[in-house]
Amino acid sequence: MSDSWLGLEGKVVVVTGAVGGMGTKFTEEYAKQGANIALVDLLEEKTEERAKALHDKYGVDTLAVKCNTTSEKEVDAAVKKVVDHFGQVDVLVNTAAILRFSPLEDLRLDEWNMALNVNLTGYFLMSQRFGRVMIKQHKGIMIHISTIASRFPETYSGTYSTTKAGVNMMSRQIAAEWGQFGVRSNCVLPCLVKTPLSQDFYSDPKVEEGRKNLTASKRIGTLDDIANAVIYLSSDRSDYTNGGELTVEGGFGIMMGDQIPKPGGRREYAVEHHQPAKK
Repeated sequence: MSDSWLGLEGKVVVVTGAVGGMGTKFTEEYAKQGANIALVDLLEEKTEERAKALHDKYGVDTLAVKCNTTSEKEVDAAVKKVVDHFGQVDVLVNTAAILRFSPLEDLRLDEWNMALNVNLTGYFLMSQRFGRVMIKQHKGIMIHISTIASRFPETYSGTYSTTKAGVNMMSRQIAAEWGQFGVRSNCVLPCLVKTPLSQDFYSDPKVEEGRKNLTASKRIGTLDDIANAVIYLSSDRSDYTNGGELTVEGGFGIMMGDQIPKPGGRREYAVEHHQPAKK
């Protein structure tokens, strides 16, 4: 299957958190597809280095944009820089996020506000400002990285689940209001995937094995798995998908019943008590 199957060559893609683990993977995959990329991140030097590396390797047009996505002034400047350079915006991928562990009773207000600003307000500002461009164009695609924890609380993780649940609803509202202008908005919900944010969870082999057993696929996901979902939602191959939530979790969400113990083990119990067909 050729890369052109997705039709992303020459498209202009904006990725926030562009030099984080997920952002780095996404920008690489977009470059492979021939898309031009605006890399948005707070780390100016690393972003410029990454943009140059992608341009040199794949020959695509890249632009490094230093931006704090929680600042209206900086987001407005970023939008102007991107539009002045590329003339259009086809895809926005909201990736930047933070996670702070804490029981709710100990969570400080400044910690709550920081996560709320980065994980939700930042997504809103980027979506609103780039959304105005897309509305004028009468076309555009938005993809927001959420998490299964937006549906099932990630306990002792402060406001992480709350902010990501907000991202899901914001995405649906964008789809409902801007679909008439040719703008699509969808979320990707990973879980049990190795990312820089979750890497420490897998340092204990017993933890990794236990997590594998919670999925139908019996494996831990990778950044490739998330990137494949993002690339698909960026293409016209997903043109009738709007306001959706694409889970990338190996079947974690369907395995609740499988976790309920039965004597001797669930499969063993079924085999033992299975009644053969009468001849």
